[in-house]
Amino acid sequence: MSLGDQVAANLPYLRRYARALTGSQNTGDAFVRATLEAALSDDDLKQSLEGGRVPLYRAFNKVWSSAYMEVEDERSGDVGHEGAAQDRLKAITPLNRQALLLTTLEDFSIPDAAEVMDMDPADVESMVQEAVEEIDRESATSVLIIEDEPLISMQLEDLVRSLGHDICGTAATRTQAQEVVAEQTPGLVLADIQLADGSSGLDAVDDILAIGSVPVIFITAYPERLLTGDRPEPTYLVTKPFQESTVRAAISQALFFGSSRPLS
Repeated sequence: MSLGDQVAANLPYLRRYARALTGSQNTGDAFVRATLEAALSDDDLKQSLEGGRVPLYRAFNKVWSSAYMEVEDERSGDVGHEGAAQDRLKAITPLNRQALLLTTLEDFSIPDAAEVMDMDPADVESMVQEAVEEIDRESATSVLIIEDEPLISMQLEDLVRSLGHDICGTAATRTQAQEVVAEQTPGLVLADIQLADGSSGLDAVDDILAIGSVPVIFITAYPERLLTGDRPEPTYLVTKPFQESTVRAAISQALFFGSSRPLS
């Protein structure tokens, strides 16, 4: 496989990480582009990317870390959705958030995350725990689960309740989701994209977002359907089969930002 093919295969997941880290699809993609431009202008960096995901994410993190404060300052006067997200980001230590996302959302091992961050593994492990404690201070909310597989739905219910949140309803179809939302607007949605009757979780989520801005986490066995770059992509996307720690991190991050509409 050529270097270009290797990078292309990992690029959708790097973009997912960048969006979750920055809270913005546009900002995340800008940092990904800057990373690729840096690799094109530096032969040693370009050659290092042959090592796969770890060196690619390591290159991205160097670019992001070096520019983070500058971007934060540029956005400090913003109002609205993205300005609010950046204000909330100040409450969570950036390195802690990086460690959490790398080891949960991106499923790196602690040693690999440490290599990405150029830190000692013990320090990264400590940062993950600190990040969990920081984010868990968020207030509880009501959660709608849109999932047509009963066992997975029950697993998600147990996980959500263990985090201190309530379940406002479960739905296996778009129609059932509409019925739940007609009774109570959820504070968070966990949604599959392929539902029992052939209906779409994407359509069910669109119905909810037409009412108001609600954080949404897609949990699907078909992430490639959402990571095409052809339309605004979800900030929070968990691949089945999932680890509970990954879902927990996504929930905490989505509630942290207060919304998961792609930010412009």
